[in-house]
Amino acid sequence: MKIVSVMTGAAPGGAEFAAVELLDALVERGHEAVMLSDSPEIGRETAVAVRPLEIGPKLSGKTWPSLALKWPALRTGLRQALEAEAPYDVLLLHYKKEQLLTPGLPPPLRPRVAWCEWGPVPKQMRQGPGRWAYARAGRGASAVMAISEGTRESVIAAGVAAEKVTYLPNAMRTEEIRFSAEGRARVRAELGIPAEAFTVGCVSRFHPKKRNDVLIDAVGELGPETHMILAGAGETEAELRAQAESLGGRAHILSTPGAEIGDVLSAFDVDVFCPSPAEGQPRAVILGMLAERPCVSTGAEGVVGLIEDSYGAIVSPENDAPALAAVLRRYEGDPERVRREGALAAKVAVERFDRAVVAGRAERLLQGEE
Repeated sequence: MKIVSVMTGAAPGGAEFAAVELLDALVERGHEAVMLSDSPEIGRETAVAVRPLEIGPKLSGKTWPSLALKWPALRTGLRQALEAEAPYDVLLLHYKKEQLLTPGLPPPLRPRVAWCEWGPVPKQMRQGPGRWAYARAGRGASAVMAISEGTRESVIAAGVAAEKVTYLPNAMRTEEIRFSAEGRARVRAELGIPAEAFTVGCVSRFHPKKRNDVLIDAVGELGPETHMILAGAGETEAELRAQAESLGGRAHILSTPGAEIGDVLSAFDVDVFCPSPAEGQPRAVILGMLAERPCVSTGAEGVVGLIEDSYGAIVSPENDAPALAAVLRRYEGDPERVRREGALAAKVAVERFDRAVVAGRAERLLQGEE
């Protein structure tokens, strides 16, 4: 089976990495996968072939007027890129722009259309003209793979037939992320964090919609020996660094981890996630689980059904620093609880997200066998 996937207009982040991970797992099962993208680095040393395609930014409330003016040209660009890949068996689409462009393509270029939805459908596409356009495009999709149950429900609410929409979790390299005592010691030594210090951490994009500031405020309410690791990159980095100055040497802000992410996560005692208002299924939480860390979220978006009370917590009220601090205090000074809940988190993550298992399910969905 040859799969041509289209994903343009976004800086590489959680959804982009997850999409390539799924395609790479399908390649491992003997299929061919091509990604058409304007981010050449999206392949990340995988077996997924990346071909260049420039058809503008993601569709949003800000970009739709300019995209609408260029719509015929965008469709022509997409058509030409797909013609260069034909013949293929499946056209896999990830974002609304490509989903809405596809119904106007010649039938040979859409032999079997499938969608991946990486987060809840925006409210603009659950009502009015947006809903009409989305539902119309959805009639041409044979299968829609939703990253969470909440995402699945939003797709159905936006007018796509329920029998087409299936929950499919992230495909993860579960064998590559594990707790490492050596990595924990190395990272803490490099950052100047005492071996015995209670340390909370977060791996995140630094974006205004992700309330990483709440974590900084919560750490300020914990004991003077508590340290914080905040790893990521984005628009709000300068603001977060300025806010974290109040913590002095207890705050450690790092670039987004690469191959060393397992060691960075191992340096945490608790992994904290700060969701945006429209999360799918955050890989950052799953990675923390695989590293045997209890996981705490400052809100429910994207983590209901992912974080359970037996190995973490969802804070309420959401984005409330005192409430987060109260939850973190349950782990402070209780290393046995950290160990017990972390071990259970890892067991759950391997069972749910192993990429071979997820790719097998995706294969059946794409071939129309499920």
